[in-house]
Amino acid sequence: MKILWNILLALMLALPACSQEVPQAFQEVNQDDLGNVTDEFQEYFFEALKQKGIENYEKAITALEKCLELDSEKAVVYFELGKNYWELEDFDKAIANLQKAHELEPKKESILVYLFQTYGTNQDYAGAINTVQQLIPFDEAYKEDLANLYLLNEEYDKALQLIDQLDAEQGASSYRNSLRRQIYARTNNTGAQIDNLEQSIQDSPEVEQNYLNLIYIYSEQGEEEEAFKVAQELLEANPGSTLAHLALYKFYLEKGDTEASIASMKIVFESEEIDTESKFRVLNDFLNFVQENPEYEEELIEVAAKFNEGENAPKLYEQLGEYYLKKDNRQDALTFFELGVKENPENFELIRNTLLLQIEFQKYESAKDLSEQALESFPSQPLFYLFQGVAFNQLGNFEQAEAALSEGLDYIIDDSKMELEFYSQLAFAYTGMNNAGKAEEYRRKAENLKKEIK
Repeated sequence: MKILWNILLALMLALPACSQEVPQAFQEVNQDDLGNVTDEFQEYFFEALKQKGIENYEKAITALEKCLELDSEKAVVYFELGKNYWELEDFDKAIANLQKAHELEPKKESILVYLFQTYGTNQDYAGAINTVQQLIPFDEAYKEDLANLYLLNEEYDKALQLIDQLDAEQGASSYRNSLRRQIYARTNNTGAQIDNLEQSIQDSPEVEQNYLNLIYIYSEQGEEEEAFKVAQELLEANPGSTLAHLALYKFYLEKGDTEASIASMKIVFESEEIDTESKFRVLNDFLNFVQENPEYEEELIEVAAKFNEGENAPKLYEQLGEYYLKKDNRQDALTFFELGVKENPENFELIRNTLLLQIEFQKYESAKDLSEQALESFPSQPLFYLFQGVAFNQLGNFEQAEAALSEGLDYIIDDSKMELEFYSQLAFAYTGMNNAGKAEEYRRKAENLKKEIK
């Protein structure tokens, strides 16, 4: 079957990826935004939009300046001027015009967003901070932008205070954890940070984030025992804490207490407080552990199922399979691909990879069933007829192999390598059916096609 594997692999790599349509650009401004204006004003304004659309920013600015000569109190004109100057990277003029637009339309969120982004591009973080503070009443989500700006402006205490506030209100997030790590790396004053966090824990033992921050600092410093102690303190102070197990699982794993580690992982995967990215990181750690300790593969499947159930992540098993495939651990890759197909039975690429490995490991009954299922969803894919034909041939069901292969041949278009493999399998099927004439006919077709390909 080595030849079949090589041919199928080549065929698999040659298949085109699906294209993705790019959405049509939408018009940002319409006549309602202009209010009561003259025909001449409208003509200049929509000329400006046209010129901006074809990236003639200087001409767009000229047309907008004509608009200002006719009416200097239209926020939308200054807004468009700001955007055109931004495209020309003249950020000072962009900011001046956006500020004027904001003065005329102080409750327009889109103007403030553009102004905030322009300040940021110009590295004027103080201006960006002031603008984002005005955006927060529109949407509390802008507080994360504010925390990032505090970091960029080197206002680390304000950034940490805001991050802690958001964690207390919304729960931890990987994005804010990343901001916090950047702050710790930049300040490099771990002693003061440890003292501050220990005091915070003493003052407010119910606030879990303080423990997690302290665990992170100790871990970064290589003080694993101290980090482990803090994780245990968190669990003692908050027995129902799931966040504690986000730290404990790894300590248990490194100490060789696999049962305790798996128990902590299950708690992590069932937690609604812990974000998906962190859960993937936990799963990846256990994957690496199982690579060295294959006797725990059943436990890996169990914790992966917990994760999949909690997060409804249909691509999880596929990602695990690809992980093992990259490590050339094809048997484990197949285990997870088969689990993935059950969760996601119409994923073409996943089905293809699963069938490829099932054929390689001689799981012909499984390949027969899966190829039949695949053809219900993809009835014109010749590759699945080929897989089905191989499976039937190896199971000794030669008539069914011949029927599948003959039907699949009709769907092959300009693919000589796949056609060659169909002929080879048909020759095998006819040999099994004791039809020597037909077997020889398809062997000759295969040999002739092989010479053409060379």
